Amino acid sequence: MGSSSELFKVHTLSEAIDSLKPYVLSFYERVEQIPLEESLGRILTKDIPATCAVPNFRKSTMDGMAVRAADTFGASESMPALLECLGEIRMGEAPTKSLAKGEGILIPTGGMLPEGADSVVMVERLEHFGETLYGVTKAVAPGENLIEIGEDFTEGEVLLSRFTKIRAQEMGLLASLGMNDVPVWPRFQVGILSTGDEIIPPEQKPLPGQSRDINGYTLLGQALASGADARHYGIVKDNLEELRLVLAQMLKENDIVLLSGGSSVGLRDLSAQLISELGEPGLLFHGLALRPGKPTIGGVVDGKLIFGLPGHPASAMVVFDALVRPWIDGSAINPQVDPLPQGVLSQNLYSGSGREEYVRVKLVPHTEGWQVEPVRGKSGLIRTMVLADAIVHIGLDTEGIEAGKEVSFRLLR
Repeated sequence: MGSSSELFKVHTLSEAIDSLKPYVLSFYERVEQIPLEESLGRILTKDIPATCAVPNFRKSTMDGMAVRAADTFGASESMPALLECLGEIRMGEAPTKSLAKGEGILIPTGGMLPEGADSVVMVERLEHFGETLYGVTKAVAPGENLIEIGEDFTEGEVLLSRFTKIRAQEMGLLASLGMNDVPVWPRFQVGILSTGDEIIPPEQKPLPGQSRDINGYTLLGQALASGADARHYGIVKDNLEELRLVLAQMLKENDIVLLSGGSSVGLRDLSAQLISELGEPGLLFHGLALRPGKPTIGGVVDGKLIFGLPGHPASAMVVFDALVRPWIDGSAINPQVDPLPQGVLSQNLYSGSGREEYVRVKLVPHTEGWQVEPVRGKSGLIRTMVLADAIVHIGLDTEGIEAGKEVSFRLLR
């Protein structure tokens, strides 16, 4: 079990994630089958191979005439190639006739090519000379204006890999495979609790020394935006027994529990103590080499993740994005290097050696892209997050970045 010896033995973000990982791998073995129409934003639990070739027939990409390309060679407006039209292919029907030399058949976009045809002449290049006689005014090459069988994908090819987040285009791909039910992770259940004698609900008027609950709602919004089912459990004062009862309930009902406040060193900070008392392995870290976010705590209680986030609003939001979101989207156990947008830094950024820093920035249109402007302000100010368009990450061993340098940023909007 974790102990008070962990108190402010500062861990890197990577170390913190690695310490939690062995206890929660079972999260990612769960599977829920959901209807395709409900799959947007969900995450696949397994690789999806193609069950058939798509398309499974040669199809036209133009309205026009299916032909043998060799019959059009040398055709021009002054001397069109003459073809005998065998009729018209209808959408959704297989052709009943095959083409011989000097023959063609009218075809719509998406129509199935007949046997013998190897290209399509677009309708603008056809002249109708009456009855079944047509002229082609420009030659086509074999394979022109058509899609071959399996050109999109072939049977057995892995099209979507495990951990893929389903977008509209993935929904369309799954539909093309005939998948009415999709295997995804169940949504993570996230419980959020605000703590502290000074915290009051938004509807109350603060007395001197009191603050309205901001973090409960920012964290709720972040959890929902990350794809979790989230619930705000309200506010608990700095009372050990009351906090113990609420936490025990939250751990039964959720996969991830977030506490806002109660994570700094002090006599009245109870969260770290309770994490170690409520179950195994308990507290795993107290303190991150992170700015903002140093007083973050984290642990595992009987297979459930539990985090104590800083009380400062900007700090809590940054820590959620860096430490909590990766469990919800799976990137904590399946890291991927996603290309991030870049911009030119407008001011020098300084960072203390030995810690990672997440800097709030505004994005200003620039002649050749984006200019990245730091949003100055303390981590206790929620407005700095409202003003920020993105976050710039300064690595652990980087002391700063000079103005004029290109930096990558993660969008917040």
